[in-house]
Amino acid sequence: MPGPVDVPADASNPAALTAPALRLALVAGARRVIAARDALNRINVFPVADGDTGSNLAHTLGSLLNGALGRRSRHIGQLLTAVGDEAIDGARGNSGAILAQFLYGLAEHARNAPVLDSATLAAAVRRGADGARAALAHPVEGTILSVIDAFADALDDAARTGGNDPRAGFATALLCTRRALAATPSQMPLLRRAGVVDAGAQGFVDLLEGIAEFVDGGPRAMRIRGGVEAVNDGVVADAAALAHDDCDPEHRWCTECLLLGNGIRREVLRDALDSIDAESLVLAGGATRMRVHAHVASPQRLFDACAQFGTVESMKADDMLMQQISQASAVRVAIATDSAADLPEELAQRLAIHVVPVRVSVDGRDYLDKVGLSTAEFYRRMAASAAGGNAPLPTTSQPSPGDFRRSFEFLLAHHPQLLYIGVSRAVSGTVQAAEHVAQRLGGDRIRVFDSVNAAGGQALLAWRAAELAAAGRDMAEIAAELERLRPLTLTWAMARDISHAVRGGRIPAWAGPMVRLSGLTPVARFRADGRLGVAAGLLARRRAPEVFARYLARRLSASTRWRLIVGHCDALADGERVLWELSRRLLIAQAHLVETGPAIGAHAGRGALVVSLQPAPDQGR
Repeated sequence: MPGPVDVPADASNPAALTAPALRLALVAGARRVIAARDALNRINVFPVADGDTGSNLAHTLGSLLNGALGRRSRHIGQLLTAVGDEAIDGARGNSGAILAQFLYGLAEHARNAPVLDSATLAAAVRRGADGARAALAHPVEGTILSVIDAFADALDDAARTGGNDPRAGFATALLCTRRALAATPSQMPLLRRAGVVDAGAQGFVDLLEGIAEFVDGGPRAMRIRGGVEAVNDGVVADAAALAHDDCDPEHRWCTECLLLGNGIRREVLRDALDSIDAESLVLAGGATRMRVHAHVASPQRLFDACAQFGTVESMKADDMLMQQISQASAVRVAIATDSAADLPEELAQRLAIHVVPVRVSVDGRDYLDKVGLSTAEFYRRMAASAAGGNAPLPTTSQPSPGDFRRSFEFLLAHHPQLLYIGVSRAVSGTVQAAEHVAQRLGGDRIRVFDSVNAAGGQALLAWRAAELAAAGRDMAEIAAELERLRPLTLTWAMARDISHAVRGGRIPAWAGPMVRLSGLTPVARFRADGRLGVAAGLLARRRAPEVFARYLARRLSASTRWRLIVGHCDALADGERVLWELSRRLLIAQAHLVETGPAIGAHAGRGALVVSLQPAPDQGR
């Protein structure tokens, strides 16, 4: 057996823990948690059985591996300060935010320590444990908090009685922490019904186990051994289903952001978030940097409340209801798209289609499309911008790689394969961003499909893919059907007012007066190369919706049964008129009327109409 790690000693205390040794020990612990990610996801039942605790902890610790733990350090305080700050920035999920606050508090106490003796380590861990508990509005026993407290208590005892060697105290504290983990089901009936320990608590113990393996075995022990299965006597499969509590629809959004400011007061911020009925609230960090986590009905209300205290960054909002639906689904191929698709909510929920939000910038602030900023609110702000004359125009941008990674990791944790249908590569970098993330996660399980479309056309392809996945088709069969349908999926847009596009430079300035003087209503169409090109100009104003519908009907087969999605940009009555007129002239198998999002609306402007059609599934089969 290899002996203890040989590390440089402190002259006054040869047993003290040095920065190089601590960094490698934390690396070993982080790697163990990441290796146990899927097993932790499977036992995740609290606070919501959304199956992502393992992914959240892995992401939080992964940000440290790519940051502070990836850099050499000779000073404990400097190392832990970097770890604490980066943990706050990279924290994800309830347990991730609590762990980040623990590390942040630990760093606050040890900031000036070049090495750690047993007393300093115990005091720093106690500071971290107290900070983690203070981060929660309503602490619950039987969670990660309980095992952190047990760890801190045991280190306190060891420091008082065990001398200056922190390693001896750590070994004793680990035994106490394991016992605290085993006791979590007796503290929480939800865990007892599922037959599991708390997932966040297990993740913290996994972190300590990885550290212990390194301390006992040196660098060779950094290979991962064991996992959650051994601790839980093999009871890890379907724990969420066994203890499934329906997600509260009034708090379905697991919402997070990073708040940067000066003099942020935790209690004042907590009161502000309590006033919007935020649940599972975690405030991790300090006066200048605070990671906010909560379950809410409206992510944007949380972001707006936080914006009163500083700058809001790193926004994310996960639909826990959709996550539970996905967990319950037995499909082998998960289907995802982005919010450029005008996907009816009823279809997304029924078929468990996950949507990655596009980013929207309005009035100098960024929002999550259709999540952090509703489509109706987007058009209200667009109207205010237009009225302001020189006010900045709303803009859209592709989802961040982190948005894709979070969504893809969750889906791959519960399904063998994932098919993502993206907005046209020719008009956005979204598909490229998804491809980059897919390659890093292991491209053999993920396929990225370019819809060569947007809005309703993209939604129609995602709809059909989800139907086939629900019918048990494999990835190759689904992709082949999408390849067949892609050129048959047609999208047109009619703009009532092109002034917004002129202001944005997407249409030459001379085009505005020409359209006004000629009375023409421009019509554009998605071409085979995925670009939106001008197709016609209609001589119509008051009856433009009907003229637009008749123009389309003349170009479509009257004998084909169509699926139809009509989108409107803040023009519900006009959308209804187009839908009614097309229903009179074509064989419509299924139809939906939706509000078109910013991906089209930011370019086409308010009042635009978008029509997408696809042959119904029984055609050409």
